[in-house]
Amino acid sequence: MPTLDFNGKQFIRGHHLTVPIKTLEIDEEKSFTDESGPSLDDNLIIYGDNLEGLKALLPRYANSIKCIYIDPPYNTGNKDWKYNDNVNSPQFKAWLNKYVDTEDLERHDKWLCMMWPRLNILHELLSDEGIIFISIDDNEQHHLRMLMDEIFGEKNFLGTFLWKKKGTSTNTEGATVSPIADYQVCYRKSAVGSITPRITPKETRKYPEQDEQGNYRMEIIEKKNTGTSERKTMQFQILGKHPREGKRWQIGEKTARELEAKNRFIIHNGLVKKKIYDFEDKDTTSAHPTYLPDSCGSSDSAEKDLTNILGNCGFETSKPVELVLYLLKLSSNSNDIILDSFAGSGTTAQAVLALNKEDGGNRKFILVERENYANDITAQRVRRVINGVENTKDKNLKEGLGGSFTYCTLGDTIDEISMLTGETLPDYETVANYIAFVATGKREFTPVKKSKNYCFGETENILFYLIYEPSLEFMQSRESALNYELARKIESACKNADKKAYVYASHKNISQKDLTDMQITFCQLPYNIYRIKE
Repeated sequence: MPTLDFNGKQFIRGHHLTVPIKTLEIDEEKSFTDESGPSLDDNLIIYGDNLEGLKALLPRYANSIKCIYIDPPYNTGNKDWKYNDNVNSPQFKAWLNKYVDTEDLERHDKWLCMMWPRLNILHELLSDEGIIFISIDDNEQHHLRMLMDEIFGEKNFLGTFLWKKKGTSTNTEGATVSPIADYQVCYRKSAVGSITPRITPKETRKYPEQDEQGNYRMEIIEKKNTGTSERKTMQFQILGKHPREGKRWQIGEKTARELEAKNRFIIHNGLVKKKIYDFEDKDTTSAHPTYLPDSCGSSDSAEKDLTNILGNCGFETSKPVELVLYLLKLSSNSNDIILDSFAGSGTTAQAVLALNKEDGGNRKFILVERENYANDITAQRVRRVINGVENTKDKNLKEGLGGSFTYCTLGDTIDEISMLTGETLPDYETVANYIAFVATGKREFTPVKKSKNYCFGETENILFYLIYEPSLEFMQSRESALNYELARKIESACKNADKKAYVYASHKNISQKDLTDMQITFCQLPYNIYRIKE
């Protein structure tokens, strides 16, 4: 498969692997929750660099996100972004020391450098059934497709949807073409991923004809012949009539004979048609057209909606809720997790809450926003749509969409040396999730709940234990050791579950030989956190 080469690729090819994993720190004051309080299992709004924010999500959400929608910088040359990832190369940093504008002849290379590590981590976060939509325009659409082919695989491209963002062309000085549409590029994670087919309900159809069997509608069963040899099998007689020249039937002969026996064919206006009765008709499915309907809103409608919610906040590039809502209906079910790592004004969160209100679902959103307006615009919009917006014609929005969210910032790096010295000691859940992610490469565990014997999760073959408390005093005490008494309890659990165990602790008071006989592998904190190969 052809790949895309660009300046800087050699520096950022593996950059996503070197980005440290940071903790997620809850800001209770900026969160919007019920009496249960903020939680990392809630809807999340994360303020911080979106590359570091995505990496911080991996221990909890790797291979778990069902739908990703992102609206990255379009790289229009209007100095709307600056690449500043901390890539460890002086030459690379010097190359990226200014805002990207139309005079920068390497602006496309820099945009690709910015997108590469983010798309790689998004790929890790997406579930095997997951779908990603990326909003883009003509400036980078062709480059994005090649980048996605390389990271997600050409075979996983599902389509490019065309969204009409404005009604008429705009006269711009020097321009002879005025784009009125943007693209929504759509890929899946793997072959098991798909978008929901378009369903035409039976109730929407009319049955204008009538005979002794009941009310029916008619359907033409002729189709243009492709001329290939196998299509000749579709050119048999029905009611004594052959298809016209260049035509063939849309049904096979076996099916045709069954329908003919039921008197389901009729000649109408010289054509053979199939009668479909209301009592036997069904909902039908079909492929989605790549041209999105006008009901997906426009740039103008998005601006008006945002103004109704927040007043004149100065945010000019918001996408309409209707657009994201349409894409979510194509790609998510009632309990799925939806991620937007270029959150902007928070449109995705509103779309998730609106869809939950509409169908009673329990979808969860995760937003990441690096700009300073993360609280004043992104989170404030979500607070208001949860409570209700007065200046709107939408009944549900006026009443309030309901829901909650926890506001987070990026905390300390989960660093082995800092854990050893006690400089930074993350909470139990953070360390357990980190171990689970590093050990298995994906989020296989249920939400961590420390048990009395320190078991925090399991896979098909392994029980995982973590003897830990975020206290240097505890880490240096005898209580933090894997001792004989606890090992015997773990051995019993292994026998009952027919599994082996991995135990993470700062030290042990029992030999590894005895532990091996008990089907226990000891992993010393903080150094022995590594990928397990079974």
